[in-house]
Order: sequence, then structure tokens, then C-alpha cells
Amino acid sequence: MEKATTKRTKKAISKDQFKKAYMEHVLMHGVNPASVFAFAKGLKTTEAEFYQYFNSFKAMELSIWSDWLEDTLKVLESDEAYANYTVREKLLAFYFTWLEALKDNRSFVLKRFDELDKRELNPPFLSGLRSAFEAYVNGLIAEGKDTSEVAERPFTNQYQKAFWLHFLFITRFWANDDSDEFAKTDAAVEKSVNLAFDLVGKGPLDSMLDFGKFLFQNR
Repeated sequence: MEKATTKRTKKAISKDQFKKAYMEHVLMHGVNPASVFAFAKGLKTTEAEFYQYFNSFKAMELSIWSDWLEDTLKVLESDEAYANYTVREKLLAFYFTWLEALKDNRSFVLKRFDELDKRELNPPFLSGLRSAFEAYVNGLIAEGKDTSEVAERPFTNQYQKAFWLHFLFITRFWANDDSDEFAKTDAAVEKSVNLAFDLVGKGPLDSMLDFGKFLFQNR
């Protein structure tokens, strides 16, 4: 009677496992893996399996940050109360949720920002999420116009660029915050978001522009 033979099937490594292993390597060794081959070999898998998910380490890193933003937006969308917030409150909720999403990987976030020139306005590792962030902000701006929280101005279509700089400011501030429970960041978020909506909302500037337009038309 022939003995039954069993063949152990190797379990495939998931996309999230690849990303986790990549971040651990960067933090443990201080640099990116030397090559996809070496990285895959260290995980006892193959380059082919890596390339099922990513075509390079750069693509993997873009995916890591984009996924954190996507997770942030999913959390907001799943909150029934969020739909009834004012636009100002929605942006506040966004930042607090975004920073919460970063906490589990703070060491990796700190490393990337430590490597970054403080004058850099377009960090390469954030380029994959910028369009999604700006689409989210443009949705808030459009809603704000409907609710009169955002004033219609000739340069309103440039607001998303200003909010992108604000996003970088908040994320950098959190990365450099050494206060207990990130209390300084909480204050920075609240104060800067309130200031942002005071600036984009209707105020003295709009009255000045209206008056200037009136004078020009009746000169």
C-alpha cells in the first residue's frame, strides 16, 4: 500500500505584509532595501510575488501613504454624525482622524520627515495622495460655498493649493511635537483651521472688494 504524501503549500505574502516588512527594514537599517531581489529573499519569497503588487519600492511607498489617507476618509464617511458637521468641523475631524491614522507608524513618519528639506512643498512620498487630498478639499470648498462658509472670490479655484500647504504644516507640526498626548498639535489644528475658514469666509476683505468694484464701475 502506497503511503499518502502531503505537499505543504507555501502561504503567499499579502500586500500589507510586504508594506509592513518594508517599513520595518527602513527603520531597522536606516535605508531602503538594497534591491527587490534581496528584500524578497529576506521574506523567503520571490521578486515575482513582490511585482504582483508593486513595480518598485517608490510605488510601494506611495501606496503606504495613500492608503493612510484612504483609511482616514473611510473612517469619516462611516461616521453618521460627520455628514451633519459644518465644513469647518469636517476639516477639523479630517485632521484629527488623519493624525490618529499616523500614530501606529510614527517612527516611519518621523524618519521620512527628518530626511526631508524643511522648504520642500511637494514631498515625493506624498505625491500619490495629493490629488486625493485636493479632491476632498475641493468637495469641502464647494459645500462651503453652498452654506456660505466659503466666499466666492476670483481666486477661489486656488484654495486647494493653500490647503495643501496647510496639510503639510499640520503633518510636519505633529511630526515635531514632543508634548504630552500631542496637545500642541491639537491646539495647532484648531487654531489654524479656524483661521483658514475666517480667511476663506466672507469678511471685511469681501466688503472692500465689493466697494472697489462699485467704484470702478461708477468712475
